[in-house]
Amino acid sequence: MKVFRLIERHVEEVLLVIILSTMVIAIFLQIVMRFVLGTSLGWSEELARYSFIYLVFIGVSYGVKQEKHIRIDTILSFLNEKKQVILSFIVYSLFLLFSIFIIVYGGAMSIEIFRLGQVTPGLGIKMGYVYMAAPLGMVLTSLRISQKMKAEFQHYLHARPYTLNEKRNHQEVHNEQ
Repeated sequence: MKVFRLIERHVEEVLLVIILSTMVIAIFLQIVMRFVLGTSLGWSEELARYSFIYLVFIGVSYGVKQEKHIRIDTILSFLNEKKQVILSFIVYSLFLLFSIFIIVYGGAMSIEIFRLGQVTPGLGIKMGYVYMAAPLGMVLTSLRISQKMKAEFQHYLHARPYTLNEKRNHQEVHNEQ
């Protein structure tokens, strides 16, 4: 159970670090090969590009988890706490619907690309793996949105905004004292 909780808490961070490291290493190798050895790698730019695509879609999930997405909170300042929770729940519901839409249609597109057998020119991998970035990222995003919605629902009766980091922040303050 502790292993599952550790994975659940840090899956995006680990994936983002691995993907970003892969991207940086590929670009660094390309620079070294081109300017030091006078030749270039045919696959490094493609690997960096596809890594960036995965980085973006996994980053959406991380943004939801950390509540770092851009939001306009002017309307919230005019609402009482209970209505703020209701509005947050509505926003999360719309975001979840969008994520599900991307999972369904992005998944269908990926399956079709796999069926067609298209491969990337530099790496020679199936292009369907590249197209899977959107649905996979949105699956993670949907899980994070569901967690946020559950937290909002549980705290609706208390009529106060809630963040997943609230418990962690409380523990950090307690540990500092």
